[in-house]
Amino acid sequence: MTDTTQAGFNIDEIAQILPHRYPFALIDRVISYDLTHKTLHAIKNITINEPVFMGHFPGNPIFPGVLLLEAMAQATGMLGFKMTENVGANEIYLFAGIDNARFKRQVIPGDRVDFYVDFEKEKRGIWKFKGRAEVDGQLAATADLMCARRNV
Repeated sequence: MTDTTQAGFNIDEIAQILPHRYPFALIDRVISYDLTHKTLHAIKNITINEPVFMGHFPGNPIFPGVLLLEAMAQATGMLGFKMTENVGANEIYLFAGIDNARFKRQVIPGDRVDFYVDFEKEKRGIWKFKGRAEVDGQLAATADLMCARRNV
């Protein structure tokens, strides 16, 4: 950790920041974040108990790539809220777009996915981030994500 990196937080604080709940809360813990460099590192532990494995795929469970992207988007939402002061109680970050999504490795039960997100820029209320997912140091997925902060 650098001297600007802050310790992360657990599921209780994640639940205070994000509106997602079971079975769609896809981040288990934030390991660290750095508001100076605008980065965040979060994890998800993949277990055989994930509801998605009942159908994706029986006998060969593979965590869907689209859920890796959603978990990245949830990590960007947490970074966005940490970067913003005075967030209103009825504000959320909405997934606004995705570019350059690539899948490099299958994610299976027993894997711990490390998500790294970096803020790039904000333009007209749309925030752009770069994200990557790794398992045991191997690249699993990458994407450029866009989010929009909105009132609900």
